[in-house]
Amino acid sequence: MSRQSSSILSTVTTHLSTRLSLDLLLLATPLFVLVLGLLFLQSRHIIRNEAVGRANSVLNATLQRVFLNISTTETANNAFRWQAEEWLHPDSLLAFSRRTVLLNAHIDGCAISVEPDIFPQYGRYFSAYTIRKKNNGKDSLCTVVEEEYEYFDRIWYKTPHDLGKPCWTVYYDDIDSLDVALDGLLACYSAPLFDKQDRLVGIISIDLSLLRLSKSISEEEKPYPHSYFALIGDDGRYLIHPDTTRLFKQTIFSDTDPRHHTDLIALGHEMTAGNEGSMAVDIGGTPCLVCYKPLPGTNWSLALVCPDDDVLAAYHRQAYIIAPLLIIGIIIILLLCYRTVSQAIMPINQLLDKTQSIIEGNTEVYIPRSKREDAVGRLQNSFATMLQSLNFHTGSVRYTTERAKQQNEGLAHATQLAEEADRQKTAFIQNVSHQIRTPLNIIMGFTQILKAQEGLSEEEMKVITDTLQHNSSLLHRLVLMLFDSSETAETEEQEAASKHDIIPCNEVAREAIHYININYPDVSISLTTDTDDDFCIQSSRLYLMRSLREILYNAAKYSDGQHVKMTISHTDTAVFFTVEDRGKGIAEADRERIFKFFAKVDDLSEGLGLGLPLSKRHARNLGGNLTLDEGYHDGCRFVLEIPIHNS
Repeated sequence: MSRQSSSILSTVTTHLSTRLSLDLLLLATPLFVLVLGLLFLQSRHIIRNEAVGRANSVLNATLQRVFLNISTTETANNAFRWQAEEWLHPDSLLAFSRRTVLLNAHIDGCAISVEPDIFPQYGRYFSAYTIRKKNNGKDSLCTVVEEEYEYFDRIWYKTPHDLGKPCWTVYYDDIDSLDVALDGLLACYSAPLFDKQDRLVGIISIDLSLLRLSKSISEEEKPYPHSYFALIGDDGRYLIHPDTTRLFKQTIFSDTDPRHHTDLIALGHEMTAGNEGSMAVDIGGTPCLVCYKPLPGTNWSLALVCPDDDVLAAYHRQAYIIAPLLIIGIIIILLLCYRTVSQAIMPINQLLDKTQSIIEGNTEVYIPRSKREDAVGRLQNSFATMLQSLNFHTGSVRYTTERAKQQNEGLAHATQLAEEADRQKTAFIQNVSHQIRTPLNIIMGFTQILKAQEGLSEEEMKVITDTLQHNSSLLHRLVLMLFDSSETAETEEQEAASKHDIIPCNEVAREAIHYININYPDVSISLTTDTDDDFCIQSSRLYLMRSLREILYNAAKYSDGQHVKMTISHTDTAVFFTVEDRGKGIAEADRERIFKFFAKVDDLSEGLGLGLPLSKRHARNLGGNLTLDEGYHDGCRFVLEIPIHNS
């Protein structure tokens, strides 16, 4: 048997080794080359997406810095505008102009210019101007009254004058008559000034040097070595650009052939329209990635231009990695082919091991079915079928044994329940006999006294009659609870509870308290009610009275007898009878047992363990409930809930 198995194993192994080695080598090598090529192409897309995110992050940071300068400039203009309107005087305007530049380090100049002949002593023109200059690396301020020139036609004056509201303008300053004007391209935020009669009397304007702003932006950390920023206006003019020859004089559309540079034309329209996004654009023959966003509060747009040579530098370096990967991959494929062949013959060895285990008597092994159609697959399936049949018969024997064991356990459990029921029956009969015998002996004893003796005093007669009445009430209560606990009594109770008695809440409470006081005259029970005496509910008076009596009976018997209290409250749908006392209370471990029939917290105490369970059943049959307030810790507090209208 062993020599035959070894012969089969040798034949199958040789056949599989040759076939699988060839198949895997022919399939894996082309697939590896294809996957590597796809990954190489996909990496270009991933790198470009990463470049967009990186460029947008830098663009957002730069945009925030530029916007901070813009918003701070507007705030400074608004802060000093009302002062200039309030104190419209040449000296005041000079002071305001200087203070504006002095208090805002990013501002390059401030001019407060007035309408013609506002100040007769200065004639037609008056413009207070302050400029910030650099001397040996330090800032210095120069404040003057500008020489006369027709500033009324300047864009920084005329635009807010005509609009009647603040606005941003860009202009190229070529005036240098006083040697105090800012040179180059300026961004100016201008706002009109009004006198107390709401007449326009001048313009306050704050200048930002776009050349300085451009230098500040160029110092920002760039995502790539040759990337740069460009700022254009709403007409497409360059406001910031590394090539200073383009500033203000050229637009993004200048010298652009729409037939060959549709991408650049589209970028210009996107930016001048105030849109944001990213585009691949050919700029001056260089493919670039351009991310652009509008500058909040203006009609300008800031763009970050990243040449593709920088963006795809990592992608191009991957070409030097592909060739070694191909060589290493082919070597790995050869190793995998060898390992795959070894794995192919492994099931045969495993099958032999499991067969040997079965021969030794261990049938708990598992042989999976194979989908292969060769000799190995058929052999494995044959062994799996044999093992399945063997396990079926073994399982049948095990099942029969288990069923017999379960039946024996069921019989043992039933016997235990029967013994427990017999024990409980005996204990209950003994408890009932004791509870009935005690008051009955008292009644019989006092009856013999009454019969044997004559001429008893009135006080002695009262004691005897009270004792007889108390024990008669106990017997009556025990008999009544025994009847109520029966199945027939529960059915009759449900039928009786369906009757619709009109019950005054306060009256039934006082009646229950009076009943308890007859049997326990030394117990003080107080009544507090939130309802009027004519407030009634629709329910069963008999079973409501029985529930209240049982709750009060327990409170009187197990409390200190001095702090028993009943409280009546109600909602729109139910009435709540709350009975509380200051006794020893009920332990937390016994709170679930008190509402079970024949369950007693203390086996030595009086009673049959029926009072609270019957009261709870009465309450539920009336549509309500009886609960123990577990949040009350000074004794016991029971809450009897009864619906106002019995459905």
